[in-house]
Amino acid sequence: MSADPRAVLTRPAPEPDRTVAYGDHADQVADLRHPAGAGPARPLVVVVHGGFWRAEYDRRHTGPLAAALAARGYPVAQLEYRRTGQPGGGWPGTLTDVLTGVAELPGLAAEALPGRVSQAAPILVGHSAGGQLALYVAATAPSTVGGVLALAPVADLGEAYRLDLDSGAVAALLGGGPAQVPDRYAAADPRMLVPMQARTVVMHGSVDRQVPVAMSRDFVTAARAAGSDISLVELPECEHFGLIDPESPAWPRVLDVLRSLHDDH
Repeated sequence: MSADPRAVLTRPAPEPDRTVAYGDHADQVADLRHPAGAGPARPLVVVVHGGFWRAEYDRRHTGPLAAALAARGYPVAQLEYRRTGQPGGGWPGTLTDVLTGVAELPGLAAEALPGRVSQAAPILVGHSAGGQLALYVAATAPSTVGGVLALAPVADLGEAYRLDLDSGAVAALLGGGPAQVPDRYAAADPRMLVPMQARTVVMHGSVDRQVPVAMSRDFVTAARAAGSDISLVELPECEHFGLIDPESPAWPRVLDVLRSLHDDH
């Protein structure tokens, strides 16, 4: 593992097997990776990248994670979406892109990877801001989601705004704070959208400096109290990026949780 935990963001990865479009915009696409080996069709794993919803972070930084999952036999789609700082990004385009992409990708992937992708609802793996987006889709379009693995998610947008995570990232996404645009927080904030129907596991490192682990603790407690099928896996000595790094000590735990979600689906 690199001494710099952010090194995974720029580490080269094999090129995807196919790129498919779920809309007309250049960022309404997903990179597909063929599962290694032979076997029956399996539910798609949709990776929703983070980066605090900002344009400077795109799906390419999840290449090492996606390639590692494909090597384990999972059909994988790295979902892209319009982000803040881009035309159409922010409210509501970022959110509607992910809703549309998750709904369309199983069919697109089954066509592009014949015989390897089932028509079952996909498992969503969302990291950081991508965790918020995955939880949002699971809460608002439950029939399109078979399960969620939320890695260090921004699971409480109101609290993230108050903490000023990434210098105004939530205000950039939603167009203001909870006092200015309360309806948008009510529509998009996972903390306000419980309970969720899909089985969900939240994983968070105890020394995360980008998204505090307390946010996941509080979210899982509230979601469970509301009746969600949800659990928290807290990893000691793990920071924010180890959860998406196949070379990190946290990676075997991530694989174990994903396997349980996928196999139970």
